Amino acid sequence: MIENEGSLNSNFFDRLTETVQQSGPVEAAKLLVDTMRSQQRYTELFEALKMYHRMDLGLPAVQTDLSGATSKIGAINDELQDKLDKRLIESCREVGTALLRKGMLQEGWMYMRAVGDRVAAAEAMKDIAVNQDNLDTVLGLLVHEAVDVKRGTQLSLEMRGTCNTITMLDSVVSMRGRDDQQLAVGVLVEHVHQELLNSLRSDLARRENWTEAHPDSNEQSVEKLLGSRPGLLKDGTYHLDTTHLASTVRFARILDDKQQLRLALDLAQYGRQLHPQYQYPSEEPFADLYPMSIAWFRAILGEHVDAATKLFLQKAESLDPQEHGTVAIETYADLLTRVGKPEEAMRFLIKRMPKGMRPFGIAPSLIELAEASGCYELMLEHAKEKLDDIGFAAALLQKASVS
Repeated sequence: MIENEGSLNSNFFDRLTETVQQSGPVEAAKLLVDTMRSQQRYTELFEALKMYHRMDLGLPAVQTDLSGATSKIGAINDELQDKLDKRLIESCREVGTALLRKGMLQEGWMYMRAVGDRVAAAEAMKDIAVNQDNLDTVLGLLVHEAVDVKRGTQLSLEMRGTCNTITMLDSVVSMRGRDDQQLAVGVLVEHVHQELLNSLRSDLARRENWTEAHPDSNEQSVEKLLGSRPGLLKDGTYHLDTTHLASTVRFARILDDKQQLRLALDLAQYGRQLHPQYQYPSEEPFADLYPMSIAWFRAILGEHVDAATKLFLQKAESLDPQEHGTVAIETYADLLTRVGKPEEAMRFLIKRMPKGMRPFGIAPSLIELAEASGCYELMLEHAKEKLDDIGFAAALLQKASVS
């Protein structure tokens, strides 16, 4: 037995030596692995695992220039290297998750980054007690490294507040993929909507002397609460930081989840009733932030689709790309795609995107639209006209590979 946790004593050295002599070096390496694992000495465990796996595959315990150059046993072919790499990845997974569970976050992620398994990393971190001392590190992994963007956003809202979380979304999450963006923005929309709803209920309860049995005390719709009280906001009253409201509505345009879109629509309808001084201008094609956002959310929800597409088409055709870039064109194409018209979106992009201008990445790519619509011929013809050999090959090969 090992008597002193965190260190090996002379008795263990004797056991290790005896195991080499009696059972061979592979068994001795296994003993070392078991010992490091039982003592939870995870950095040393990884080194022990490396030695064990190398020896179990017939390689020297430690790779050195000398062993590789002068010994046949040091030679390693591609097949053997592949086997070793797979074992080392699993070793990284074991050590990394163990360190994360112990709260040794930076050390654990050093190993887990090589594995690339963010789901396992998130699971290992789920029971970590988060406080102000480790919050920066936790958010660095959950959000910046995208281990669990949803939980990271929730923690940021709980411990740093809405303002700092919005800043984080603008600076970090906006650079991530669409799936991560939707997870983070969905959390923000739910949080801000609940915050607004609670504040509005409290204000109405004070104004109207509600009792606990008041029929509006559990109302979940901001629109309904305001609908029976017209003019409540005309005097400049507001129930939530209006800059937070505007930012949340802006972010929410990326959402696909119907329930979250309903909440975003509710927020935009509240914003539209604010005093004009709190209805801040935004960037085109959403310069008139709340009315345009309402049209957008309703269209994605399947409501007033024709009216919304006409509205955004007008923006796409009237805004000068030299002044505003291609954002209005791409926004319209994105809307068409999300209301089930990917072929129409592709035709519009091909027709209207100015030559030589880089897209913002708002709309799906032509190859994505071709796949969604099944209309690869359109992209093939367009690529031929542009002498775009890579675009032509992408459409041709994608069509062949998915059909």
